[in-house]
Amino acid sequence: MEHTINVNLRIWRQRGPKEKGEFKDYRVENVSTGSSFLEMLDMLNQQLVEKGEEPVVFDSDCREGICGMCSLYINGHPHGPVQGITTCQLHMRKFNNEDTITIEPWRSAAFPVVRDLMVDRNAFDKIQQAGGYVSFNCGGAPDANATPISKEVADIAMDSATCIGCGACVAACKNGSAMLFVAAKVSQFALLPQGQVERARRARAMVKKMDELGFGNCTNTGACAAECPKNESLSNIARLNREFIKAKLAD
Repeated sequence: MEHTINVNLRIWRQRGPKEKGEFKDYRVENVSTGSSFLEMLDMLNQQLVEKGEEPVVFDSDCREGICGMCSLYINGHPHGPVQGITTCQLHMRKFNNEDTITIEPWRSAAFPVVRDLMVDRNAFDKIQQAGGYVSFNCGGAPDANATPISKEVADIAMDSATCIGCGACVAACKNGSAMLFVAAKVSQFALLPQGQVERARRARAMVKKMDELGFGNCTNTGACAAECPKNESLSNIARLNREFIKAKLAD
């Protein structure tokens, strides 16, 4: 049964990437426990606008757990305290009346703060551009049953492809590593016949771009997989390491 609660918010405010930020305290009352976390922030911003104050800047788009833009660090967890969901799928029923909720942006040198809770995640786009495509002969679409791939392998590739590039893995990692993201994208293509042409070049290029952009090293703590809203497997990192080593040996 839905009811209303009052929450106290401790939110990071920062006017730009070169500005000094700080936490500011807010209060939102009569929040329905059936509303989403982002709807609660919408209520806060409506209050601030009515007072003539600057609303809190945060990212969102689909609000259906698909795009990954709703990247907030909530009470010490990327996307909040519930595993396997994005921030927009987090509901206020997971909090108690008079709770204090601390909200921060992703913390990574590769994800500079744009303003308040919004960060620039173009680094992920650059990694994908470095190697995230496939080459194949154009023409009529082949019959799906004629493609030489087992269901088991197709399922693993599909699981890897569910990565939405939100950056929770980077935010969760003590080193700010992007290995789980890169591993998911490399695995997605390395397992499919269509991805074989650039297989070695892709692993080299995406790892190189990841290092160039300032992401940290992976020390296999598993925090990335624990906080991933799409439950990407650590086995992808093992596969990336194998792909990268084979590519280097081929050189």
